[in-house]
Amino acid sequence: MIHAYEIEGLTVQTGDLICTTDGGGDDITGQFWRLIGKLIPGDVDHIVIYVGPGGRCVEAGARGKVISFDIIDNVWDARKMRAQRGSFNDIFYGVAYPLRSGDIDTSRAMEIREDVASYCIKQAELNKPYNLNFFNSSTESALYCSQLAYKAYLRNGIDLNFGAKVFQIPGTKSIILPQEIWDGCRHEKALKT
Repeated sequence: MIHAYEIEGLTVQTGDLICTTDGGGDDITGQFWRLIGKLIPGDVDHIVIYVGPGGRCVEAGARGKVISFDIIDNVWDARKMRAQRGSFNDIFYGVAYPLRSGDIDTSRAMEIREDVASYCIKQAELNKPYNLNFFNSSTESALYCSQLAYKAYLRNGIDLNFGAKVFQIPGTKSIILPQEIWDGCRHEKALKT
């Protein structure tokens, strides 16, 4: 089933990608995430997959594994979601829409949305660990945030590894960067970033 939800004025449907930037905070965990964000090229530091119903999402992140969690009251507030997500202090940046290219018919897009959600939910149910080896995006034994979205779409014939690499270092082509997904998809930026 395809679900829709509104986050701070932007509409998401099952399979759409919520993009965040590390906001930090005054505590030690906030400073840790701000440092991590500085290591990731671009403004977008993290990818979350919206699955629905309600505010239900899936991510690979701070808990060290793939989890599902709920956005509370249509507002991205990392503090309110901390009990579910762990000490991750990110700010809503916008939404990337991999299926808004216009070259996929509506019925096929619905199938893809359902499959992307099913795949992501399954990874959370399996408690897949977080993949610290960003160079190995081909593995499915562990997943990082943008790799989870990449794998979910790749199995449906959509490659989110667009090749627009910020790194000019040999061997980095396989890294799936959150900013790369943002830049390669149609997207809408949050009003408050």
